[in-house]
Amino acid sequence: MPMTALEGWHDYMKTHDHAALRALLHPEVVFESPVVHTPQRGREITLKYLAGASNVLGGPGFRYVGEWRSDNGAVLEFVNEVEGITINGVDIITFNDDGNLITHFKVMVRPLKAINLLHRLMGEQLAMAASPSAPPPRS
Repeated sequence: MPMTALEGWHDYMKTHDHAALRALLHPEVVFESPVVHTPQRGREITLKYLAGASNVLGGPGFRYVGEWRSDNGAVLEFVNEVEGITINGVDIITFNDDGNLITHFKVMVRPLKAINLLHRLMGEQLAMAASPSAPPPRS
């Protein structure tokens, strides 16, 4: 049986394989961030945000502590500690009708100090990704 997008997402969070993540994203995927006002549309920009977020949040302490599924999506609650701040949030993921591509990915985070920290760290990640001399992303 082929892997579902949810299984693929869990696998990505273990491997940080950017090619595998790209394959999970629908070409017209929409990404909503807790630190960016407007939804980001498209596979390439979503890939940049999710890869940056996995670099910032996906370290050794990252873990999912809850999972709720529906017919076409899932809500995954996560926690991690970054720079001494406990970050608690949810990934709200919607899938296409076949369940094999991510069509919408929304991240919500608490508390406010965690949002402020993520805003700074994600800005640094995106600036590095945009720099021509940036090191290659972790894979």
